[in-house]
Amino acid sequence: MFTHVAILLAAMAAAFALAKLAKLSTELSILAMALVGALAAGQGIPLRHLAEGSVAYLDICLIFVTATLFMNVVKEAGGIDYLVRKVFIRFHKRRAVLLVILMLLMLIPGALTGAGSVSVLVVGGTVALVLRGLGLKDEHVAAMVFLLAGLSAVAPPVNIWAMITTAGTAIPYVGFELPLGIPVLALGLFVTFYYGMRGEARDLGSVLATMPEPPAGMRAWRVGAPFLLLAAFIAVPRIWPFALPTLGLPIGFAASGFLAWALSPRKIDILRLSRETMDQLLPLLGTCIIVGILLQVMTLNGVRGLLSLSIISLPTVAIFLLLPVAMPLSEGILTFGGAAVFGIPLIWTLNSIGLNPVPALSGLSLLWMLGDALPPTALIGRLTVQSTGYAGRYWSFVKSCWLPWLVITLTGTLMVVFSKQLGALVL
Repeated sequence: MFTHVAILLAAMAAAFALAKLAKLSTELSILAMALVGALAAGQGIPLRHLAEGSVAYLDICLIFVTATLFMNVVKEAGGIDYLVRKVFIRFHKRRAVLLVILMLLMLIPGALTGAGSVSVLVVGGTVALVLRGLGLKDEHVAAMVFLLAGLSAVAPPVNIWAMITTAGTAIPYVGFELPLGIPVLALGLFVTFYYGMRGEARDLGSVLATMPEPPAGMRAWRVGAPFLLLAAFIAVPRIWPFALPTLGLPIGFAASGFLAWALSPRKIDILRLSRETMDQLLPLLGTCIIVGILLQVMTLNGVRGLLSLSIISLPTVAIFLLLPVAMPLSEGILTFGGAAVFGIPLIWTLNSIGLNPVPALSGLSLLWMLGDALPPTALIGRLTVQSTGYAGRYWSFVKSCWLPWLVITLTGTLMVVFSKQLGALVL
């Protein structure tokens, strides 16, 4: 049985390699991998499983769409330009304060949506302009934007890796605020000051000339009101859990987006913006759909079970040693599917030896985020290059992440190893 499933895994890997050699896109290569896995297992083309797999991450895709549309409405209304411009004018002589505010601007979109790619798409380009105005090199700008976008995906309240893993292990998605929030803020400050304190700032006028002008009627309350509404959608059901229903994040984002559209001082063609949002999200949504199909086929032919069994059969020390390599690689290949394939058996195993699953899963999330720079998917890495206008070699900016990469890897691994001692952070 093990030999049979191992042969299937090898056939799937070979199909992916051949598809990439044929210069197919990453998404089509993963689809070819899934189809070969089904055919080699004697299942033909299992249409039912392909259909079920394609909607496996439907709830996550709805969050991506509604959250990105909300942030794009705020951006189109001039809210992002207004905030960044006001912040730069107010704090351009106080570099440390300016850098911290830029860090928070990068963290918020991904924290609200669970997708670091949204942070890159919505504020990455504008933040990159400011960072260049502060004198940072192009590869350092790209590295800083990538790492902060990755950390934004880890940050609470929405962590997709944790949500997928807890759903598969019957652990409630509660108590993650401090185990996720504290390391994200600490590592975010480290990344921000590691890159941001380099270079000499240009004069105020030349930097402002490169930044888009917000509309004349934009005010702080117009920017803040939609975010307050979103905060209410998230907080109120938690404050009064038995009195009010939880409507869900997609409805919250949709309502907040409608309010941002209504308060916009500039006319917004919402249909055009919706189409552009879908164009932005197409690589991300396509990857989620294809990875869902792959996971469904891997469950069908036994490959997923083989990988899970291989994990839980390892000695604990071997698991800890493999985490810094295996988790980023699984994210690079399967994106959020890495949490379903490897996260679920890992949490079962760690929980069975007395470790606390919430800090452990928080540490795993830090390792998974690094994989968003690795091929074949490299979701956040690819979008960072596009959004920041980075024109150098891709691996040059990845190499410039080496020290923060090591610090994040060490932090994530230690959080898993000492997750029992970190249990006091779980509220």
